[in-house]
Amino acid sequence: MTIFYRIYDNLYVNITNKCPCECVFCVRRCSDGVHGSQSLWLDREPDIREIKAEFDRLDLGGLAGIVFCGFGEPMERASDIIELCRYFKSKWSLPIRINTNGLVRLIHPGFDMQDLSEADSVSVSLNADDAEEYLRLTRSRFGLRSYGAMLDFARDAKKYVRVGFSVVGVLEPWRIENCRKIAEEFGVPLRVR
Repeated sequence: MTIFYRIYDNLYVNITNKCPCECVFCVRRCSDGVHGSQSLWLDREPDIREIKAEFDRLDLGGLAGIVFCGFGEPMERASDIIELCRYFKSKWSLPIRINTNGLVRLIHPGFDMQDLSEADSVSVSLNADDAEEYLRLTRSRFGLRSYGAMLDFARDAKKYVRVGFSVVGVLEPWRIENCRKIAEEFGVPLRVR
């Protein structure tokens, strides 16, 4: 079971395969792993003790940061993510980023946004310039309200943590430009991946 894997100089954390979306561009539709990792499909979700124990066995030398991103939406396990952020920071002073679709308040309506301050940054998958295109691409189980919820999450997260947007490079150039304008309105950087 692959909980931790490296991409370049970052340590990635894979703790769930659950996701409220079935994105048409999702890598897990065509691969079992990324960047040469072992399979990221989990037989079961590792419990918090297992994750901490595995982390304690790692050699963290040469790493630039820790990223919560695997074959599922990390914030499906929002309370565990926050606890792990605290734990990792107690052991090592690496910056922590959460890659998310920004739908945590639809997944966990009671989520306390202030808890995001346990991370250093959040990368939110913008992926579209309007609600209809977002739903077409992400196929979110929450329907059209997903786009607004994601934007609200990004806006509110800025109060507690550095935020950036990302979009997939398969979008039409004009849509990417529209996403760039949205990111500018939010005052956050946009990364095309």
